[in-house]
Amino acid sequence: LKHGRLSMLATMGYITPTLVGTWPAYLSPSNGLKFSDVPNGLGALSKVPLAGWAQVLIYCAFVEVSGIQNRPSDAPGDLGWKVLTSDDPEAKTKKLSAEIANGRLAMMAIIGMFFQDGLTGSAWGDWANYTESPLRAFENELGVQEPVGFWDPLGLAADGDSATFLRRRETEIKHGRVCMLATMGYITPELTGKFPGMLSPSQGLTFDSIPNGLGAISKVPGLGWGQIVLYCAAVEAAGANSRGDGPGEFGWKVLTSADPEEKKKKLAAEIANGRLAMMAIIGMFFQDGLTGSAWGDWANYTASPLRAFENELGVQPPVGFWDPLGLAEDGDVEVFTRRRETEIKHGRVSMLATMGYITPEIIGKFPGYLSPSKGLAFEDVPNGLAAISKVPPLGWAQIVFYGAYCEINGANTRSEAPGDFGFKVLTSPDPEQRKNKLQAEIANGRLAMMAIIGM
Repeated sequence: LKHGRLSMLATMGYITPTLVGTWPAYLSPSNGLKFSDVPNGLGALSKVPLAGWAQVLIYCAFVEVSGIQNRPSDAPGDLGWKVLTSDDPEAKTKKLSAEIANGRLAMMAIIGMFFQDGLTGSAWGDWANYTESPLRAFENELGVQEPVGFWDPLGLAADGDSATFLRRRETEIKHGRVCMLATMGYITPELTGKFPGMLSPSQGLTFDSIPNGLGAISKVPGLGWGQIVLYCAAVEAAGANSRGDGPGEFGWKVLTSADPEEKKKKLAAEIANGRLAMMAIIGMFFQDGLTGSAWGDWANYTASPLRAFENELGVQPPVGFWDPLGLAEDGDVEVFTRRRETEIKHGRVSMLATMGYITPEIIGKFPGYLSPSKGLAFEDVPNGLAAISKVPPLGWAQIVFYGAYCEINGANTRSEAPGDFGFKVLTSPDPEQRKNKLQAEIANGRLAMMAIIGM
């Protein structure tokens, strides 16, 4: 309460002079200091004379001592000065709750004002005033684009080092250009086909015998790799000897214009497209490596251990085979079957438990006695968790014995399918219809597990 009240006063102290102006006349005649000479916010600290600070401290001490001596009740914040009160207890509670809520809001507000004032010299936090930020050196650089603006979540440019920034920008542009070429190298042969003729006459290797994507790496002959390495070295050496002032500028003008604004727009587009291409080529590599195609057809990913289970019961839209923790990634069929049986058992128990919650509420309870010897009628047993304390020891013994009987009977009469104990309810001579019913059991069991936990 105390911090909230101080923060409400402090927040109003920031806002009020801005809206209505400062007092006329002098704050300190002896120092020739007018109220209008004192800036709003943190800047005022350096303007208050020594006698003013003494008055502030004495007033705070007076308020503290007075509060200690005049507490009329044990209620927190009640110092005998009744403003937020009422004869109606409900209205009084509402007012006091509003004070606490407003105080909490003011504590957040004043901290924000201090922070903005300290950075910008104004509690209203105009970014243009924060000239000492190291990020200001780069906020107008190419690549600062909507919607994120200057985006540096790791703070790599926080030191404001221009040389380091330019080196990283040149690296980004180079990677972007290589990735744009690589992305087009994936796409173009798929759309337009390959060159006619021979890639390597000495090896009898034609262009159309080179697969698209990562598969091409193993087909390129040794001399071809030598040519690639020499070409890259030539490009690097030529670039080092003929570079311009801007990062990525090597005297080969393609993205240029006599209009500076148009030139800036084109160069910004190159950076943006390069960033997109870096993401695209990584995705293509990943899909190509897994499926043999840059377009990532899941049906081609035959080496995945998850393929062992993707056609199992319980694989349903919209998520398909959903295993976010990777429990089935080892492809162990025996472990998967055990987990599936556990899931079905939990689902069946949860469906019974959920209906056990709902049914007595809808149709009522059995007539007569649950335990004649205890004089315990069914209607005396509450619904839900409270029933646990009402069940007599003999009832618990019956429950335990029944559970044990089900487990032993199931172990002796089970088939190979998880959850199949010879008690055919969800079955059909039509295999597709039977599969549909068993799928529904698993889905309903999952729903019931969530439902019973919520209950």
